[in-house]
Amino acid sequence: MAEDFQAAVEDGLRLSKRIYFGKDRAVAPPKPPTEMDRSSEHPFLPTSPMVYAVISNPSIVDNPDMPSYQPYVHGKCDPPALMPLQMNGISMEVECYMDTAFITVNGSWRVHCVMGSRSCDCRIAVPMGEQGSILGVEVEIPRKSYSIQLASMDNESDTVPGAKPRASGKGKIDGGTNLSVKLKWSQKLMYHGGQFTLNIPFKFPEYVTPAGKKIPKHEKIELTVNSCPGTEILSKTTSHLLKERYRQAGKSVFVYDSDVLSWSSSDVSFAYTISSNDTSGAVLLSSPPLLDVDRRAMFSCYLFPGNKQSRKVFRREVVFVVDISGSMKGKLLEETKNALFAALAKLDPEDLFNVIAFNGQTYLFASSLEPATAATIENATQWISLNFLAGGGTNILLPLTQAMEMFSDSRNSIPIIFLVTDGADKDERHICDVIKSQFTDRKNVFPRIYTLGIGTFCNHYFLRKLAILGRGHYDAARDVDTIEACFGALFARASSIFLANIAFENLDQIDELEVFPSEIPDLSSESPLVVSGRYRGTFPETLKVKGSLPDMSNFSVDLSVQEAKDIPVGKMLAKQEIELLTAEAWYSDRKELKEKIANISIEYSIISEYTNVVLLETERVKITAESAAGRRASSKVNDVKTEEPAPRKILVLRNNGLGFGNLTATEENIVPGFSAPKPPEAADAYIKGASRCCGWLCNCRCCWCCMGVCSKMNNECANVMTQVCGALACLGCYSCCDSCTGQEG
Repeated sequence: MAEDFQAAVEDGLRLSKRIYFGKDRAVAPPKPPTEMDRSSEHPFLPTSPMVYAVISNPSIVDNPDMPSYQPYVHGKCDPPALMPLQMNGISMEVECYMDTAFITVNGSWRVHCVMGSRSCDCRIAVPMGEQGSILGVEVEIPRKSYSIQLASMDNESDTVPGAKPRASGKGKIDGGTNLSVKLKWSQKLMYHGGQFTLNIPFKFPEYVTPAGKKIPKHEKIELTVNSCPGTEILSKTTSHLLKERYRQAGKSVFVYDSDVLSWSSSDVSFAYTISSNDTSGAVLLSSPPLLDVDRRAMFSCYLFPGNKQSRKVFRREVVFVVDISGSMKGKLLEETKNALFAALAKLDPEDLFNVIAFNGQTYLFASSLEPATAATIENATQWISLNFLAGGGTNILLPLTQAMEMFSDSRNSIPIIFLVTDGADKDERHICDVIKSQFTDRKNVFPRIYTLGIGTFCNHYFLRKLAILGRGHYDAARDVDTIEACFGALFARASSIFLANIAFENLDQIDELEVFPSEIPDLSSESPLVVSGRYRGTFPETLKVKGSLPDMSNFSVDLSVQEAKDIPVGKMLAKQEIELLTAEAWYSDRKELKEKIANISIEYSIISEYTNVVLLETERVKITAESAAGRRASSKVNDVKTEEPAPRKILVLRNNGLGFGNLTATEENIVPGFSAPKPPEAADAYIKGASRCCGWLCNCRCCWCCMGVCSKMNNECANVMTQVCGALACLGCYSCCDSCTGQEG
């Protein structure tokens, strides 16, 4: 998908050479990508919010204000080219609550590349930070507006009152139109060494700068940081010139507001620490929203590890269980091996480890856990290089069972199973049942299960359910380029546990208590711990939290409980609650739980597996005073009034979540990110090949280039080109005769 997107943008930038900007030398066209930009790994993927014109017919590409009357371009762009639109203004508002950030971006773009008499589709791209989730999109143009809403899969019209279906597909945007776009999304703050870091993609390429004289452009960023109650924001670093405008206990507001000659060339980065060296936290209480189907009150418990550098962590006993089925071939397996090598290098000599590779069978580095000495790590590295060969199917139960049997009753270590897979298993619910029974039978040994899913063919909710059962954590590497980073971050979290077996002591008297996740994970120095839940009754004034430290001593802390006045607890926790409930809904297959997830998803505008995204179009029309008076009794009515009728549903986007795996793709060993291609018809293959070739030649209108290409052809190539052109000419005449006479031949 990334490669296709980049190719479409590159085609669009080539088409932008057709746009004429006049003879005024002070009016410079947008700068094309530099050689340094092109040399990067992904030069045309968006690094900021972007809007593209979707161009299927290259003949409509022109300056809407100054037509160039260029020769007609024959042919189509298949797939369509994406032309980046020029941006006229941008502003951003960020609200940070503990470990979650809510971002709102308002921007203005212009369709500068399409004739005023023609129209095109527009595509919006929103790169997001850590665990990003889109919350809303609104687009305003002079006579229409577009927005998205979530609708239940059972009845989409339930959540879109008055929405009318439209049969004509997507709406078109006229050339020269200015678009006002409002984007909302949420993402997580990264945490390391007691410091929170917020990174928001905000690096705009040169070619979105409007063509024209050097006119100042306006950028604005407003950042509000709400830390945990009872704590204070200390040191901070920032990428932009953010000035502190307001501060009180637990809250600070920073603003950057400036006229610039070129748009931001760096991401928004903000890092800060809080005033706590040791483990601390708080509990926030909140009443349910008015439309919440679950009328129980909400609570959120935060435990922060602090920034104590000399903290002792548990000794590690880890078994890496790695998928080497046929779909893991190529770069996928190489990146996984590199990530595994990096993890092995971080083990200490007193740690114990083993490696199990699996497909339809299992392959063990050793029959038992081995000490992580330098010699053993070197042997394991060589064994992995020789035995990690992609092939075969996917059987997850056998290696998991073998890994659990390797652990003994060791009270000063944390046994960890680290599972990596890209495929689905036909017996996933049975695997969960077996793991649950193992934990019941072996009470003295409770291995933590950390899972990493690669691509979209594995069942991410099965992997999340395994992590919940094993008091571990789950992560997803959506594409091959993120495997090492996700693997490294997940292993760092697993290998830095300093507080285990966490439990709440004084919640026995609360009615209808439900905790998310149901099994409380350990606290790591690499990440704060967030536990939320629902309850009825009176919550205690302090929450007693207990756990075990690496020296086997007991840990206990009393967390203050307070009402969340200005902190939207439900909004902060909705995404986590949806994900955890979806894993349970997949496992139990309970209809009422699926309906509850859909309702939470619609309430907080968070995409889920049980909702669809509906694109709505609202057309503003002008009505006269007489017709307006007939609708409402009013003595003061203007002669002309703009009315917004009910929105029309013009597009339903289905299957927007991660999905529950693809067993067929797993059995056929299809590599994630690819699908089995359908063999094209012979005629389509010839036509597409010829159109691509001609399209490449037409990208350059220079006769010297054409002559240079022809001069380098050998005789055989020239003969083939002559025959192809003659055949295409015959096809053109055939089509012309057919259309003129209405007869064949």
